[in-house]
Amino acid sequence: MKSTRDRIHQLVDEVPEGDLATVALLLTERHATADPFLRALANAPEDDESLTPEEQDAVQEGLDAIARGEVISASELRRTIDR
Repeated sequence: MKSTRDRIHQLVDEVPEGDLATVALLLTERHATADPFLRALANAPEDDESLTPEEQDAVQEGLDAIARGEVISASELRRTIDR
C-alpha cells in the first residue's frame, strides 16, 4: 500500500500541464493556512483607518522623492545591506 505522500506525488505527476499552476496555488494556500500566524494574518480584518496628517505627509514626502528620482534599485539596496 502506498503512503499518502507517494499517492500525492502520483496525483501531481498525473495533473495536466495546463492545470499545474492551479494545483500549485491550492497547495501554496494550504501550506500558508497551516501556519497559525499566517492563518490569523489572512483572516485579519482589513485596516480601514484613515491616515493621520503625519502619515499623509510621510507618504507625500516619499512620492516627491520618487518624482525627483531619489530611488535605488532592489539590487543596489541588497549590495548596501550586504556590506
